[in-house]
Amino acid sequence: MPTGTPMDAQTLLLLRRASYGPTPALLTEADRLGARAWLERQLAPASIKDAYTDGVLKRFPRVTWPIAKVRQQFADDFGTWAVMMDLTRATLVRAIWSERQLFELMVEFWSNHLNVTCPSGDVWDSRADYDRVVRKHALGRFADLLVEASLHPAMQAYLDNASSTKEHPNENQGRELLELHTVGVATGYSEDDVKNSARILTGLGTDGTGEATYRANRHWTGPVQVLDFSDPNESASGGKDLAVRYLNHLARHENTARQIATKLCLRFVSDNPPESLVSRLTSIYLEGDTAVVPMLRELFTSREFATSAGQKVRRPYEDLVATVRILGLKADTSGTKGIENLHWMVLDMGQAPLYWGPPNGYPDVAAAWQSPAGTLARWNAHQNVVERWSVKTLTGPAITTLIPKPRPATHGALIDALSQRLLQQRATAAQQKAICDFLTDRWNKIAPSTPLKSDSVALTWRFAHVVGLLLDSPAHALR
Repeated sequence: MPTGTPMDAQTLLLLRRASYGPTPALLTEADRLGARAWLERQLAPASIKDAYTDGVLKRFPRVTWPIAKVRQQFADDFGTWAVMMDLTRATLVRAIWSERQLFELMVEFWSNHLNVTCPSGDVWDSRADYDRVVRKHALGRFADLLVEASLHPAMQAYLDNASSTKEHPNENQGRELLELHTVGVATGYSEDDVKNSARILTGLGTDGTGEATYRANRHWTGPVQVLDFSDPNESASGGKDLAVRYLNHLARHENTARQIATKLCLRFVSDNPPESLVSRLTSIYLEGDTAVVPMLRELFTSREFATSAGQKVRRPYEDLVATVRILGLKADTSGTKGIENLHWMVLDMGQAPLYWGPPNGYPDVAAAWQSPAGTLARWNAHQNVVERWSVKTLTGPAITTLIPKPRPATHGALIDALSQRLLQQRATAAQQKAICDFLTDRWNKIAPSTPLKSDSVALTWRFAHVVGLLLDSPAHALR
């Protein structure tokens, strides 16, 4: 797609919501394929080659280690955060450079829904392995994801079920399973339901090697009932099978369907999810036996999605990732210094990937992220990336390659062309005036109509500020 060529609003909305932000290559691809074909390609990520990202990920080999190898390699340093920090940075790499953008968004969605804080001392050896479980099922069936994630040693440790016994059932995972992972508080479950949920999960935990295990001698036996699920639970030897049946039942509960449908709409459509779309997605979830892809297909092709422009704001992490993507920057030629510095930047912005502490996951409404300090952090990050202050080892085109050719005749035309390139829309008159006012000094009054010369400050030492100011605009802040 030629630079500056307008893209139809619906395709652009899809790209901004179903990816971490457009890149010049992504805009060209979507223009060539069309919106529907681009979406279908994203819904089949195995068909998409991702050689560049795979190459960069080889710089983080520890994230591929199984639990046993992590523990073996760090036998003298139990509790190390090394592998978890690698996972955080590998997550950032995938968000910025992967061609499988919708897949990566869904990995983030489920990591948030089934949150296990990273880094966190209890999961130092298992968090990278847990990430592989989420990735395995990100576009599969929620029932399969819920079972495997719930029984995983990382979740068992994070929500304290590893310490649960029949004498003293720990209610943490049993409660969060109902409240956050499946049916939700609006279902109206009771304290007895929570206690029985915890009893069903007794016996599950981890062994001395950090792997998941089941100990029949720790399983509580006796009749259990949680909402409309009941079981005589007579044999301790059948406790793990009971837990799997219980998890599968919860995954297919109508209220779970509504919870997932609502959260998908919250992520991709609006801070106020439209009831009509939530209801349809709930039905599709139940009819499709918890399959995710049919829900996403309906969501992204719905009338409600088509009319939702301007209703979602990027969170800090997405804002930084989108900035790197639209500027066309790439990873360090070798090593990981630039990637590490991006990680520190987004940590300072308040939303490092996987880092949310409580089990409820990062909030996904604009109000949760609005503050003067947060806005200033975003603006500083934009200028940092544009001028490559702390990320100078990142590669990619120099900022001056954004200068249009042929050179625009006026300052207003320059700002408009840059806005088309960076924001995929024309600059408003107010934006043009504000940036020209910024460029004005006591010697030179600059207006949008002021002729642009080769030595104008807007093209020389203040050009990076013009780019940064456009990225500071509300248009860049929107998904």
